[in-house]
Amino acid sequence: MHTVIAANGEMQDDARLRGIWRAADLRVAANGGAVNARQYLALAPHVLIGDLDSLDDATRAWCEQARVEIIHHRREKNETDLELALDLAMTRGATAITILGALGGRFDQMLANVLLLVKPAQAHIAARIAGADFDAWLTWERARIRGCVGETVSLIPLTERVEGMVTEGLRCPLRNETLHLGAARGISNELIAERAEVTFARGLLLVVHLLTTADH
Repeated sequence: MHTVIAANGEMQDDARLRGIWRAADLRVAANGGAVNARQYLALAPHVLIGDLDSLDDATRAWCEQARVEIIHHRREKNETDLELALDLAMTRGATAITILGALGGRFDQMLANVLLLVKPAQAHIAARIAGADFDAWLTWERARIRGCVGETVSLIPLTERVEGMVTEGLRCPLRNETLHLGAARGISNELIAERAEVTFARGLLLVVHLLTTADH
């Protein structure tokens, strides 16, 4: 089951994002993500979760009219609204999760949103952050990348070491090598084929694919 979460970060009026949202088996808005859904995605979520402090009156009325399931949490809590939405997706059986509107705004929240991908990855659930012109996802063993020749792909370790890395279809190949946390060696590689693959023996790897078209 593919769950798509609308978060409260920056979002664009973009056909790619609307298509991802529309195709979801379960659509979840994390607090002010419902405002993003109303303004940019043109389709109400199935579920709205969070402390609801970022909702405007128009979005509240829109959700009520669409009979959205609302799960209200108190403001004093240990989790962010996006983390609550991720937990909900995993509890309800998501096998893949896409987050829209996760970036922009406060730097601390943006960084935390990226690192939240660790939670589903540890449960071996595919999860990504998608924007109008990028995809970013965590992988624990293998990544397959489909795109256009010349697009940028960055490989960023999120564990101390990502070992035994082998790449195919990237301009700067890795051949049974190690990327280290805190080093930038994996930044700004480039697709030299429409399909590329990354495999490795151990570790957790963030893959960032910068798109040049809206067709992906």
